[in-house]
Amino acid sequence: MTQATSTLIKQSIATIADYPKPGIMFRDVTTLMANAEAFKATIDSFIAAYKDQGFTKIIGTESRGFIFGAPLSYALGVPFIPVRKPGKLPREVISQSYQLEYGEDTLELHTDAIVPGDKVLLVDDLLATGGTIEATAKLVAKLGGNATDAAFVVSLPELGGEQRVADMGIKILKLVEFEGE
Repeated sequence: MTQATSTLIKQSIATIADYPKPGIMFRDVTTLMANAEAFKATIDSFIAAYKDQGFTKIIGTESRGFIFGAPLSYALGVPFIPVRKPGKLPREVISQSYQLEYGEDTLELHTDAIVPGDKVLLVDDLLATGGTIEATAKLVAKLGGNATDAAFVVSLPELGGEQRVADMGIKILKLVEFEGE
């Protein structure tokens, strides 16, 4: 990815101060999605990074992971699999809980979505603490797949997610990062 592409993507992401609570700098990727040139550059960057890598499935995490994962799946000709919050998938599921800053959340995956030996790419909009991606990788492993890579539009490295995901043996691609900005 060129520096110009990185700059385009980063500048298209709005920063909202004190949302959803005081002290938080919220990175709003909906402004990137509303910018056709930046959105195309984002998807094209993922395509360039992951073509011919042998992935058998691409998983997008609810909900913005769908927005970036589905077009990548289409472009690479690889099945797209959604990971959702509880009660959103209609067939038999497996679940994985994970810790949030104040509480716990759960993700679900259809039991027939992954087969043993699948090489899986995980896609989400933002990497913060890494809890969502860790839970998603555990779901994949429960079904015999291997989540080898994770792609993010944005990383917030000061929150520790990059190290957490790397410690799981998952390779990370981040298109842009924000540190204390």
